[in-house]
Amino acid sequence: MRVIFGIGNVGNRYSQTRHNSGFLLLDQYAQKNSLAFIASKNDYFFAEGKTAQGGFSLIRPTTYVNNSGIAALQVVEKYNVPIADFLVVADDINLETGKVRIRVGGGDGGHNGINSIIYHLNSDDFPRLRIGIGNNFPKGEMADYVLSPFPNEEFSLISAAFQESVLLIDEFIQGGIKQMLDANNKLSKL
Repeated sequence: MRVIFGIGNVGNRYSQTRHNSGFLLLDQYAQKNSLAFIASKNDYFFAEGKTAQGGFSLIRPTTYVNNSGIAALQVVEKYNVPIADFLVVADDINLETGKVRIRVGGGDGGHNGINSIIYHLNSDDFPRLRIGIGNNFPKGEMADYVLSPFPNEEFSLISAAFQESVLLIDEFIQGGIKQMLDANNKLSKL
C-alpha cells in the first residue's frame, strides 16, 4: 500500500488557493483514475485504487494545513504504511511557480503543514512532492499570498506542473520513491 497525502485547507473559501495545491493535484489524479473521495471515521477523506503492483490511497485531511500531522498520523497507523511509502504533496513558496521538486526527507522549509507532519510522525524521512507557487509577495503578506487563488497568468504553469506531477505519482505508486526519482530525472532532461 502506498499513500499520497495532499496538504490543503477544507472549504470552498480555500478550494482554488495556492496553499491547496496538494488537494488540487489529488483531485486531478482521482479524476484521471475515476476515483471519488469519501469520508473516513478519522480526520480525512480518502480515495483508494489498485494497480498490478498493489493498492494506493489518496488522502485529503480535514484538519487544515497547520494541523496536517494529526491526519497524517491517523493514516500511517490505519494503513500501517512504511514512511518511505507515504508521499506528501504540498505547495512550496521556495520554488518558482510551476516548478516541481521531489525531496526525500529533511526539514519543513517553512511550511507549517510539513512541520506538523514531522512533529506528529516524529520523523522527517517521508518523501515530498513539492509544487512551486513562487513568493511574489511583500514582506509580511505571505498568509494572504498563499491563501489567494492562482491568477490567470499562472494557470498554464500550474497546469503543466500538475501534469508532470500526475506522471510522478504514477511512478511512485508503481515502484516507490526510487522509481519516482528516476522518472523525475528523465523528465528534467527533456
